[in-house]
Amino acid sequence: MRQPIYDEMSKDCLSILYNTCVCTEGVTKRLAEKNDFVIFLFTLMTSKKTFLQTATLIEDILGVKKEMIRLDEVPNLSSLVSNFDQQQLANFCRILAVTISEMDTGNDDKHTLLAKNAQQKKSLSLGPSAAEINQAALLSIPGFVERLCKLATRKVSESTGTASFLQELEEWYTWLDNALVLDALMRVANEESEHNQASIVFPPPGASEENGLPHTSARTQLPQSMKIMHEIMYKLEVLYVLCVLLMGRQRNQVHRMIAEFKLIPGLNNLFDKLIWRKHSASALVLHGHNQNCDCSPQPQFLSFTSSNPFCFRNKYLLLNNQELNELSAISLKANIPEVEAVLNTDRSLVCDGKRGLLTRLLQVMKKEPAESSFRFWQARAVESFLRGTTSYADQMFLLKRGLLEHILYCIVDSECKSRDVLQSYFDLLGELMKFNVDAFKRFNKYINTDAKFQVFLKQINSSLVDSNMLVRCVTLSLDRFENQVDMKVAEVLSECRLLAYISQVPTQMSFLFRLINIIHVQTLTQENVSCLNTSLVILMLARRKDRLPLYLRLLQRMEHSKKYPGFLLNNFHNLLRFWQQHYLHKDKDSTCLENSSCISFSYWKETVSILLNPDRQSPSALVSYIEEPYMDIDRDFTEE
Repeated sequence: MRQPIYDEMSKDCLSILYNTCVCTEGVTKRLAEKNDFVIFLFTLMTSKKTFLQTATLIEDILGVKKEMIRLDEVPNLSSLVSNFDQQQLANFCRILAVTISEMDTGNDDKHTLLAKNAQQKKSLSLGPSAAEINQAALLSIPGFVERLCKLATRKVSESTGTASFLQELEEWYTWLDNALVLDALMRVANEESEHNQASIVFPPPGASEENGLPHTSARTQLPQSMKIMHEIMYKLEVLYVLCVLLMGRQRNQVHRMIAEFKLIPGLNNLFDKLIWRKHSASALVLHGHNQNCDCSPQPQFLSFTSSNPFCFRNKYLLLNNQELNELSAISLKANIPEVEAVLNTDRSLVCDGKRGLLTRLLQVMKKEPAESSFRFWQARAVESFLRGTTSYADQMFLLKRGLLEHILYCIVDSECKSRDVLQSYFDLLGELMKFNVDAFKRFNKYINTDAKFQVFLKQINSSLVDSNMLVRCVTLSLDRFENQVDMKVAEVLSECRLLAYISQVPTQMSFLFRLINIIHVQTLTQENVSCLNTSLVILMLARRKDRLPLYLRLLQRMEHSKKYPGFLLNNFHNLLRFWQQHYLHKDKDSTCLENSSCISFSYWKETVSILLNPDRQSPSALVSYIEEPYMDIDRDFTEE
């Protein structure tokens, strides 16, 4: 059978199968159970005529498949992917998004640290997961990451870059609610273009003015507008795949490659025109998602920018040469050693133009509407630049651009209500102010009345899960400042309302009591485990001053005042037992604790051991403050 006839027959069969899956319940699940059939479908992607139908059917099947497919079982995978053109590779990324992401059970309980630890132990005994195997298979394909970087940063044609044309794109955002419609329209447009009919109108079946399509005057440009829309959508798919690879087992390899292929400078060049256009109520929604997902261009870009592994190793690629020189000048003026990572940054790989990507992000962050959900992602992305070992130069770079005042305006003057946004702002504020006298001076200058300070405290106390990282950073800063002999520091200590507030023992005890009381071993997650570590920071600093017994005695009194003797200290004992189990076998987490607090991890471990000492005669052991009738410290909290 000749290839054109075979392709047409395959195309018809695929269309029938897809429509059957859509119209008949259970068909997709039954197809998903046939692993050999799913693998066979990949072989049909070699033909351009059947590619789109095949990709669509595979994507829907994988969406319901209980077990993840292994890409290393696909015949000639490397040749298949290498022969894709850029548009096919972009569409293929929709399938890859399913095959390289760890499967989520959808059960919130499975996100507890207990469950994650149990799953990690199980995974170690079973070997690499299917998602990890698939990531390795893709990275073994020559030029794969390089092609993704080129796709993500390829410039978009500006031949129709007028205000009316941008408005037309916004209108298409509203109507095109999934990628499949756009793919189909793009195919028609391309076919028509091949016949020299690029100016013809291609309204979707049944479309009318009431459907929200652009007005007739703009329709002659539909092929061009669809092309740009297509560009936007596939860049999101590509960025998602790169995000997953950046956090996978081969992340070090991926870090090196995306730096080499200049992904960050490329995204910087696209920022104004494509990544962050003027805020609009319309939303771009990807196939298989809904409008509550974080899949519009902005969150997907920000998710990439705040990807922890990337920013920890390559964060200075977010700046341009002039901004790197500014960091060096800040260090020189402060008479402190220049950051080694700045000195070692390959200047040929950084952003070009007047502003780097970080500075551009700060600019749009300040202009974002107060009610925008993007504020969460923006703050997370900027905070990732500061995360890790504290750098005075990095902090001053952001302080000089008014970031602290902007955060305080959002927290105090706009009285932000969103918990997610508040948490991201408190985390960012903590990293921005930690150990930085200049930042505390700026804080005191902005929060210059008791009324403003009370609003700020109200926001902190409204949810300690959200604000505890700021409490931790201020507590650590206070401890450092109190041990410094410097007129500037002494002035800040005497004037700053926040430092004076945190320095009071009743304030510290109030925070400590609530931090321990709002978490339990069975409910610990990656989000709230910081409360446990903040409570430990307070007690470690008390131990340095030989005040640990005093703090434990005060906790005991607070228990009795609540008429529940033992309930808090028993809970804390169990939490610390879990802490040992969780952190003593996780090098990455322990390194993060050490870098962020400037307290050696050995001191963390010693403090926990002292608190868990079973000797009831020890003045620093928790059991010394739990009366025998209320003792409940041996509870088994392992996940079943």
